Amino acid sequence: MYKTHAKYNLGQIVRHKKHPFRGVIFDVDPEFANTDEWYEAIPEESRPAKEQPYYHLLAENDHSYYVAYVSEQNLIADYSGEPVDHPDVPDLFGTFEDGSYSLHFQMN
Repeated sequence: MYKTHAKYNLGQIVRHKKHPFRGVIFDVDPEFANTDEWYEAIPEESRPAKEQPYYHLLAENDHSYYVAYVSEQNLIADYSGEPVDHPDVPDLFGTFEDGSYSLHFQMN
């Protein structure tokens, strides 16, 4: 079944279900919109379906900060109440309140 609504919101903090990182969502694609090369680099037995929302995250783990592209099926909400320390967060978001960030800009 094709899913047309994203489960998570811009500014929300999420965690990866399998890998030890978390991040704040700054963009959402309604379905897979990355390169075939990127998709095929994922082991076939772990490849998520393309027909679901994919999230762009300002991500962090214990060692670094980076941008991640993750399928909805591989995310869970983060209820730690802790902000994300990624250095680009202030460029995109305002205050951190109740477990999520407010946006600096207005969406259409």
